[in-house]
Amino acid sequence: MAENTKPAPPAEGAGAPLGDSTEKQDESIAPQSTESAEKGLEANTEKKEIDDVVSGTAGLALDEKKAEEPMPPVAPQPAIGVESVPTEASQKASDAVPVTATGPSTVPTAGDSGTAAGAAGVAPGVATTATGAVADAPTGAATGAATGTSSWPETAADHPLTKFYETFEELVQQSGHDEVYGVKLTKSDEFHTKLILQKFLRANANDLDKAKQQLLEALKWRKEFDPTKAAGESFDKTKFDGLGYIIEVDGVPESANKKDIVTFNIYGAVKDNKATFGDLDAFLRWRVGLMEKSIQKLNLSSATKPIPNYNEGPDPYQGFQVHDYLQVSFLRQDPLVKAATKKTIEVLGRYYPETLSRKFFVNVPVVMGWLFNATKLFIAKETVKKFTVLSYGNQLATELGQSIPIEYGGTQGALSEVGEGMQFAA
Repeated sequence: MAENTKPAPPAEGAGAPLGDSTEKQDESIAPQSTESAEKGLEANTEKKEIDDVVSGTAGLALDEKKAEEPMPPVAPQPAIGVESVPTEASQKASDAVPVTATGPSTVPTAGDSGTAAGAAGVAPGVATTATGAVADAPTGAATGAATGTSSWPETAADHPLTKFYETFEELVQQSGHDEVYGVKLTKSDEFHTKLILQKFLRANANDLDKAKQQLLEALKWRKEFDPTKAAGESFDKTKFDGLGYIIEVDGVPESANKKDIVTFNIYGAVKDNKATFGDLDAFLRWRVGLMEKSIQKLNLSSATKPIPNYNEGPDPYQGFQVHDYLQVSFLRQDPLVKAATKKTIEVLGRYYPETLSRKFFVNVPVVMGWLFNATKLFIAKETVKKFTVLSYGNQLATELGQSIPIEYGGTQGALSEVGEGMQFAA
């Protein structure tokens, strides 16, 4: 998949072939370049950093698949902490996600967005655990309604969120659209409207003008592209079968959520680069549909706990992304894959801010890990925290727990059996 190419910088959110968020939010193919400025501004810095760092691996030659080698049993190894790695969802809108490297180093791709601010402190009225994490925050459809208040904590008159809420209707009117992530922006639903506005503020480090501009662009894009419709469309099985899956997992280490959403981008499943990436519009619609479906599982329209202010705690309404590079060559770039990756990162990064919690690159050649380690010192710490590079797929269980597919070290069935993909035409 696009992501099957060298990991292209991210974001966000939820997915990634080419994706990131998301994914974001990106995924080799998922738009994850981010434009974040300094500590989390997922709009500028992250995207550029990710593009720079991943540029050497973003163009994986999917047509140069390595002969399948038996994966030697590898005892779970604790991830090597990486101080900074670019993200994808933010992909252009950047989402700061924790990054670590086990075996190989971490490498960002495009896809989904989401800036996980992990500083001390949590918004008033938000329950926390002993470690300061937001407690029992629903992150998936199966998470269930979280207990707690559905009233947004009061904010001062000069607070960015207060000002954003006072003026968002102008953006709705200008764009002719009022829906984001399944939430209708309206004064009659203050809580959920502020939930969305807060994501855009966090993605832009509380810069109100930039947040308003990004929201306006996202509203216009959603009206034209209709990602909600894409999530329910049927696609050509010969082009996209096996490239992307979504699962719900519980027991993710260090996660405050009872259940989390994980999107898998299987780059090695691409059989024909021209068929999959040759029609860029078709590929992008498939990729965005996968991203949107993962976002729907976050159930934002039913959320009952507020998102902390920028730099005051993590956003509990984000997803994980996994980019699997098994049987994918990192030797040369296919122009079609490169173009798809770039576009995916651009779209997911700009229109899916704050949807990516963390991104994992698995089955990545050890040499790529070394490459990242050599460049991580020049990447923002907040960016690096979002990514983790693993040499073997079965090491993923050390990061996401045991309720993941067996090929990734978990106890569940194979990904193709337990994962939910896109619909295919008969």
